Amino acid sequence: MINTYLPEIKNGNSSSFFLMAGPCAIEGEEIALRIADKIVNITDKLNIPYIFKGSYRKANRSKGNSFTGIGDEKALKILEKVSKTFGVPTVTDIHESHEAAMAAAYVDVLQIPAFLCRQTDLLQAAAETGKVVNIKKGQFLSAESMKFAVEKVQDAGNPKVILTDRGNTFGYQDLIVDYRGLPVMKSFNVPTVMDCTHSLQQPNQSSGVTGGKPELIETIAKAAIAVGADGLFIETHPDPANAKSDGANMLHLDLLEDLLVKLQRIREAIL
Repeated sequence: MINTYLPEIKNGNSSSFFLMAGPCAIEGEEIALRIADKIVNITDKLNIPYIFKGSYRKANRSKGNSFTGIGDEKALKILEKVSKTFGVPTVTDIHESHEAAMAAAYVDVLQIPAFLCRQTDLLQAAAETGKVVNIKKGQFLSAESMKFAVEKVQDAGNPKVILTDRGNTFGYQDLIVDYRGLPVMKSFNVPTVMDCTHSLQQPNQSSGVTGGKPELIETIAKAAIAVGADGLFIETHPDPANAKSDGANMLHLDLLEDLLVKLQRIREAIL
Protein backbone atom coordinates (compact mmCIF):
# COMPACT_ATOMS: atom_id res chain seq x y z
CA MET A 1 0.00 0.00 0.00
CA ILE A 2 2.77 2.46 0.92
CA ASN A 3 4.55 1.79 -2.38
CA THR A 4 1.53 3.27 -4.16
CA TYR A 5 2.23 6.52 -2.35
CA LEU A 6 6.01 6.45 -2.56
CA PRO A 7 7.16 4.52 -5.61
CA GLU A 8 10.74 5.52 -4.90
CA ILE A 9 10.78 3.18 -1.89
CA LYS A 10 12.81 0.14 -2.84
CA ASN A 11 10.37 -2.65 -3.68
CA GLY A 12 10.38 -5.07 -0.82
CA ASN A 13 8.47 -8.24 -0.09
CA SER A 14 4.82 -7.31 -0.49
CA SER A 15 4.11 -9.16 2.74
CA SER A 16 6.49 -6.94 4.69
CA PHE A 17 5.66 -3.99 6.91
CA PHE A 18 7.40 -0.70 6.17
CA LEU A 19 9.57 1.26 8.59
CA MET A 20 9.81 4.94 9.51
CA ALA A 21 12.91 5.31 11.66
CA GLY A 22 15.63 7.73 12.60
CA PRO A 23 16.55 10.20 15.33
CA CYS A 24 13.95 12.28 17.10
CA ALA A 25 15.57 15.50 15.90
CA ILE A 26 18.17 16.37 13.30
CA GLU A 27 21.21 17.06 15.47
CA GLY A 28 23.77 17.46 12.69
CA GLU A 29 24.79 16.10 9.30
CA GLU A 30 27.33 13.51 10.46
CA ILE A 31 25.05 11.80 12.98
CA ALA A 32 22.05 11.85 10.61
CA LEU A 33 24.06 10.23 7.80
CA ARG A 34 25.53 7.67 10.18
CA ILE A 35 22.10 6.65 11.47
CA ALA A 36 20.64 6.52 7.96
CA ASP A 37 23.53 4.43 6.66
CA LYS A 38 23.08 1.86 9.40
CA ILE A 39 19.31 1.59 8.95
CA VAL A 40 19.50 1.45 5.14
CA ASN A 41 21.99 -1.42 5.38
CA ILE A 42 19.63 -3.29 7.72
CA THR A 43 16.44 -2.66 5.77
CA ASP A 44 18.08 -3.49 2.43
CA LYS A 45 19.28 -6.80 3.87
CA LEU A 46 15.84 -7.60 5.29
CA ASN A 47 13.96 -6.24 2.27
CA ILE A 48 11.91 -3.80 4.36
CA PRO A 49 10.69 -0.56 2.69
CA TYR A 50 12.22 2.34 4.62
CA ILE A 51 11.51 6.04 5.24
CA PHE A 52 14.12 8.08 7.16
CA LYS A 53 12.62 10.10 10.00
CA GLY A 54 14.01 13.26 11.56
CA SER A 55 12.35 16.39 12.95
CA TYR A 56 13.87 19.57 11.52
CA ARG A 57 12.54 21.46 14.53
CA LYS A 58 10.95 20.43 17.83
CA ALA A 59 8.14 22.84 18.60
CA ASN A 60 6.57 20.92 21.49
CA ARG A 61 8.97 20.91 24.44
CA SER A 62 8.32 20.76 28.17
CA LYS A 63 10.75 23.54 29.06
CA GLY A 64 11.57 26.76 27.27
CA ASN A 65 15.29 26.03 27.23
CA SER A 66 14.96 22.51 25.75
CA PHE A 67 16.70 21.73 22.45
CA THR A 68 14.52 22.69 19.50
CA GLY A 69 16.85 22.34 16.53
CA ILE A 70 19.95 23.43 14.64
CA GLY A 71 18.10 25.81 12.32
CA ASP A 72 15.22 25.06 9.96
CA GLU A 73 16.96 25.35 6.61
CA LYS A 74 20.10 23.63 7.82
CA ALA A 75 18.14 20.66 9.17
CA LEU A 76 15.92 20.40 6.09
CA LYS A 77 18.97 20.37 3.83
CA ILE A 78 20.37 17.48 5.88
CA LEU A 79 17.13 15.57 5.34
CA GLU A 80 17.43 16.26 1.62
CA LYS A 81 21.04 15.02 1.66
CA VAL A 82 20.00 11.80 3.41
CA SER A 83 17.41 11.18 0.70
CA LYS A 84 19.83 11.85 -2.15
CA THR A 85 22.71 9.91 -0.58
CA PHE A 86 20.77 6.74 0.22
CA GLY A 87 17.85 6.90 -2.21
CA VAL A 88 15.20 6.73 0.51
CA PRO A 89 12.18 8.95 1.23
CA THR A 90 12.21 11.19 4.29
CA VAL A 91 9.59 12.36 6.77
CA THR A 92 9.54 15.36 9.11
CA ASP A 93 7.02 17.15 11.34
CA ILE A 94 5.38 20.47 10.57
CA HIS A 95 3.68 22.60 13.18
CA GLU A 96 2.07 25.58 11.44
CA SER A 97 0.40 26.00 8.06
CA HIS A 98 3.15 28.20 6.62
CA GLU A 99 5.73 25.45 7.24
CA ALA A 100 4.08 22.98 4.86
CA ALA A 101 5.37 24.38 1.59
CA MET A 102 8.82 25.05 3.07
CA ALA A 103 9.27 21.49 4.34
CA ALA A 104 7.70 19.94 1.23
CA ALA A 105 10.55 21.36 -0.85
CA TYR A 106 12.96 19.01 0.97
CA VAL A 107 11.06 15.90 2.15
CA ASP A 108 8.63 13.29 0.84
CA VAL A 109 6.26 12.93 3.81
CA LEU A 110 4.85 15.69 6.00
CA GLN A 111 3.98 14.56 9.51
CA ILE A 112 1.26 16.16 11.60
CA PRO A 113 2.08 15.93 15.32
CA ALA A 114 -0.49 14.26 17.56
CA PHE A 115 -1.34 17.43 19.47
CA LEU A 116 -2.14 19.15 16.14
CA CYS A 117 -4.12 16.44 14.37
CA ARG A 118 -7.39 18.42 14.62
CA GLN A 119 -5.90 21.62 13.15
CA THR A 120 -7.86 21.99 9.92
CA ASP A 121 -5.68 24.69 8.36
CA LEU A 122 -2.53 22.65 9.04
CA LEU A 123 -3.97 19.47 7.53
CA GLN A 124 -5.21 21.33 4.47
CA ALA A 125 -1.88 23.09 3.96
CA ALA A 126 -0.04 19.77 4.15
CA ALA A 127 -2.52 18.22 1.70
CA GLU A 128 -2.10 21.03 -0.80
CA THR A 129 1.63 20.31 -1.17
CA GLY A 130 0.77 16.99 -2.80
CA LYS A 131 3.12 15.16 -0.44
CA VAL A 132 2.16 12.12 1.60
CA VAL A 133 0.63 13.27 4.91
CA ASN A 134 1.31 11.16 8.01
CA ILE A 135 -1.14 12.11 10.76
CA LYS A 136 -0.29 11.12 14.32
CA LYS A 137 -3.42 10.19 16.27
CA GLY A 138 -3.98 12.56 19.18
CA GLN A 139 -3.40 11.02 22.61
CA PHE A 140 -6.79 12.46 23.54
CA LEU A 141 -8.74 11.00 20.60
CA SER A 142 -10.36 7.69 19.75
CA ALA A 143 -9.27 5.82 16.66
CA GLU A 144 -12.77 6.28 15.22
CA SER A 145 -12.45 10.06 15.33
CA MET A 146 -9.36 10.02 13.09
CA LYS A 147 -11.59 9.47 10.05
CA PHE A 148 -12.30 13.20 10.13
CA ALA A 149 -8.60 14.04 9.93
CA VAL A 150 -8.29 11.71 6.95
CA GLU A 151 -11.28 13.36 5.29
CA LYS A 152 -9.79 16.84 5.74
CA VAL A 153 -6.71 15.84 3.75
CA GLN A 154 -8.66 13.89 1.13
CA ASP A 155 -11.24 16.65 0.70
CA ALA A 156 -8.34 19.04 -0.02
CA GLY A 157 -7.53 16.87 -3.03
CA ASN A 158 -4.81 14.63 -1.60
CA PRO A 159 -5.54 10.90 -1.20
CA LYS A 160 -2.07 10.14 0.19
CA VAL A 161 -2.69 9.73 3.93
CA ILE A 162 -1.03 7.59 6.61
CA LEU A 163 -2.37 7.29 10.17
CA THR A 164 -0.01 6.64 13.07
CA ASP A 165 -1.07 5.59 16.57
CA ARG A 166 1.12 6.77 19.45
CA GLY A 167 -0.89 5.74 22.48
CA ASN A 168 -3.65 7.29 24.56
CA THR A 169 -3.35 9.50 27.61
CA PHE A 170 -3.59 7.38 30.75
CA GLY A 171 -3.54 9.62 33.78
CA TYR A 172 -1.28 12.62 33.91
CA GLN A 173 2.14 11.12 33.16
CA ASP A 174 1.63 7.93 31.23
CA LEU A 175 0.26 6.51 27.98
CA ILE A 176 -1.37 3.22 27.07
CA VAL A 177 -1.84 1.56 23.66
CA ASP A 178 -5.31 0.36 22.70
CA TYR A 179 -4.62 -2.10 19.90
CA ARG A 180 -8.27 -2.07 18.86
CA GLY A 181 -7.48 1.27 17.24
CA LEU A 182 -5.19 -0.13 14.54
CA PRO A 183 -7.85 -2.20 12.73
CA VAL A 184 -10.31 0.66 13.18
CA MET A 185 -7.95 3.07 11.41
CA LYS A 186 -7.14 0.47 8.74
CA SER A 187 -10.84 0.42 7.93
CA PHE A 188 -10.45 3.98 6.56
CA ASN A 189 -8.43 2.41 3.69
CA VAL A 190 -5.17 4.16 4.57
CA PRO A 191 -1.87 2.64 5.74
CA THR A 192 -1.76 2.40 9.53
CA VAL A 193 1.43 2.70 11.57
CA MET A 194 2.33 2.05 15.21
CA ASP A 195 4.69 4.53 16.83
CA CYS A 196 6.61 2.14 19.06
CA THR A 197 8.67 4.75 20.89
CA HIS A 198 6.44 7.76 21.57
CA SER A 199 3.74 5.42 22.86
CA LEU A 200 6.15 4.58 25.68
CA GLN A 201 6.75 8.16 26.73
CA GLN A 202 6.07 9.32 30.26
CA PRO A 203 5.29 12.97 29.53
CA ASN A 204 5.02 16.03 31.77
CA GLN A 205 7.43 14.84 34.45
CA SER A 206 8.08 17.24 37.30
CA SER A 207 11.69 17.55 36.13
CA GLY A 208 10.52 19.01 32.83
CA VAL A 209 12.21 16.15 30.94
CA THR A 210 10.00 13.49 29.34
CA GLY A 211 10.61 9.96 30.60
CA GLY A 212 10.03 6.65 28.88
CA LYS A 213 10.15 2.84 28.95
CA PRO A 214 12.36 1.80 26.02
CA GLU A 215 12.62 -1.74 27.39
CA LEU A 216 9.03 -2.24 26.17
CA ILE A 217 9.62 -1.15 22.55
CA GLU A 218 9.83 -4.75 21.42
CA THR A 219 6.55 -5.57 23.19
CA ILE A 220 4.72 -2.69 21.52
CA ALA A 221 6.15 -3.53 18.09
CA LYS A 222 5.37 -7.25 18.30
CA ALA A 223 1.76 -6.60 19.28
CA ALA A 224 1.34 -4.04 16.49
CA ILE A 225 2.57 -6.46 13.82
CA ALA A 226 0.38 -9.21 15.29
CA VAL A 227 -2.77 -7.11 14.84
CA GLY A 228 -1.85 -6.13 11.29
CA ALA A 229 -0.09 -2.76 11.36
CA ASP A 230 1.13 -1.77 7.89
CA GLY A 231 4.17 0.02 9.26
CA LEU A 232 6.20 0.84 12.33
CA PHE A 233 7.60 4.16 13.53
CA ILE A 234 10.72 3.85 15.68
CA GLU A 235 13.01 6.61 16.90
CA THR A 236 16.54 5.29 17.22
CA HIS A 237 19.98 6.65 18.04
CA PRO A 238 23.48 5.24 18.58
CA ASP A 239 23.66 6.96 21.98
CA PRO A 240 20.13 7.59 23.34
CA ALA A 241 21.40 8.80 26.70
CA ASN A 242 23.05 11.75 24.96
CA ALA A 243 20.46 12.39 22.25
CA LYS A 244 19.31 16.00 22.20
CA SER A 245 15.60 15.09 22.21
CA ASP A 246 13.47 12.22 23.58
CA GLY A 247 16.40 9.97 24.39
CA ALA A 248 14.49 8.38 27.28
CA ASN A 249 12.18 6.43 24.97
CA MET A 250 14.45 5.76 21.96
CA LEU A 251 15.67 2.38 20.75
CA HIS A 252 19.43 1.94 20.75
CA LEU A 253 20.49 1.67 17.11
CA ASP A 254 22.43 -1.52 17.81
CA LEU A 255 19.17 -3.27 18.78
CA LEU A 256 17.23 -2.45 15.62
CA GLU A 257 18.26 -5.33 13.35
CA ASP A 258 17.48 -8.07 15.86
CA LEU A 259 14.08 -6.49 16.55
CA LEU A 260 13.19 -6.28 12.86
CA VAL A 261 14.14 -9.93 12.30
CA LYS A 262 11.77 -10.98 15.11
CA LEU A 263 9.01 -8.80 13.70
CA GLN A 264 9.37 -10.30 10.25
CA ARG A 265 8.86 -13.75 11.74
CA ILE A 266 5.64 -12.58 13.38
CA ARG A 267 4.47 -11.03 10.13
CA GLU A 268 5.12 -14.28 8.26
CA ALA A 269 3.27 -16.27 10.91
CA ILE A 270 0.04 -14.24 10.69
CA LEU A 271 -0.22 -14.13 6.88
